Amino acid sequence: MSKNSLVIAFLFAFIGIKAQNSERIKIDGVSVVVGENIVLDSDIDKFKKELAQRTEGKVDISDCEILEEIMTQKLLAHHAVVDSIVVSDAEVESEVERNISYFKQQLGSLEKVVDYYGFSDEEDLRNELGSIQREQLLIQRERASLTENVDVTPEEVRTYFKNLEVDNNLPEFSAEIELAQIVKILKPSEEETKRVLDKLNELKKDIENGYSFRLKAIINSDDPGVSQNGGLYTLTRESGFIKEFKEIAFSLDEGEISEPFESGFGFHILQVEKIKGQERDVRHILIQPKISDEELAKSLEELAKIRTQILNNEISFEDAVAKYSEDKDTKNNKGLLLNSQTNDTHFDLTRMDPNLFNKVSSLKQGEITEPFYEDVRGGEKMHKIILVKSKVDGHKAEFTKDYEKIQQLTLQKKQEETVEKWSKDKINDTYIKINKDYKKCTFDKNWKKD
Repeated sequence: MSKNSLVIAFLFAFIGIKAQNSERIKIDGVSVVVGENIVLDSDIDKFKKELAQRTEGKVDISDCEILEEIMTQKLLAHHAVVDSIVVSDAEVESEVERNISYFKQQLGSLEKVVDYYGFSDEEDLRNELGSIQREQLLIQRERASLTENVDVTPEEVRTYFKNLEVDNNLPEFSAEIELAQIVKILKPSEEETKRVLDKLNELKKDIENGYSFRLKAIINSDDPGVSQNGGLYTLTRESGFIKEFKEIAFSLDEGEISEPFESGFGFHILQVEKIKGQERDVRHILIQPKISDEELAKSLEELAKIRTQILNNEISFEDAVAKYSEDKDTKNNKGLLLNSQTNDTHFDLTRMDPNLFNKVSSLKQGEITEPFYEDVRGGEKMHKIILVKSKVDGHKAEFTKDYEKIQQLTLQKKQEETVEKWSKDKINDTYIKINKDYKKCTFDKNWKKD
């Protein structure tokens, strides 16, 4: 990700957040006050930049339209507090940790994140992120409470589709694909596992005898980040680290070194360098067992034979999944891959992971990839074959073929109408102050209370 796109993505998260001090308000300027929530002049600019980035400049929207959208979000946040919507500190902290982990991954360290975005220190960063996440959760839950009983009938779906058709405004749906897989997990030999464990025990002994953990990590660790941080990480119980890593880190005393332990990444030893309240500064050394060329060739040959059996109709793909596949996430689902973004089995070809796209985009429905190797960081090493279960080309919406999508669009529209009606009513009993520079705007709702 480029520096510019990362900045825009980060700034978008800060849209409309209440200024934390009077100096920022004085420098920036207040556009609107909704209840106790402030919209700054810069929030409008940030929204506009993010919109231009996401739509590649294809959507033209005025400052007044942007301001009205932000005001609606602020209205939801304000009344979420009035309605006693609950957001726990633990939920906020979890989201803050997730965001910080993401920024650290992009920039290399927490210190670089703090410096890059101009915060005075880590506490300043965490406080601002906490404000953002709390408000976003309040908005989501207030909106959910308003729309939880909203539903649509088949007739409403049909009417919505007909109206789009009459207006010549039917949506274009991208090409979609359903995929199923058979997986053979690659496991190191017992001899290789013993070699790795012996090496880690040797390193542990050296460090306990006075050698530098940091230097041992730089020389020996398979963690790609070790050259930047010497194997050092700061984590809390909510940090986005693997379960095994956190469990070991929070079971040790300061200065203590763990016994070798296994995770999806490989085998580790870990030392707690410093305990700071709910945080741990830890160093680790990761060694990943090697898979021999002979084991790789054997696995590939087994999978190639399974593929041939399927193509020769000696066994169905689904039966082969049940009999041979070693992937626990898909084995009991007939091998079908789940789209984590939509939580269903359909993938938009234009938004797929590039590596997966390259393997399946040219295949027709019913065709199977050649066996290939995949190494997922934090997961298993494997060989797999993938079946194109179904494939639909990009097309203009059709009522029967795309009923579920049209139903969802109809529901979204009805939910938005519900929120719009609610907001028009709530404006009347909510304190709203609009800067004179924006009083010239023509809004859909009566924000100016004329």
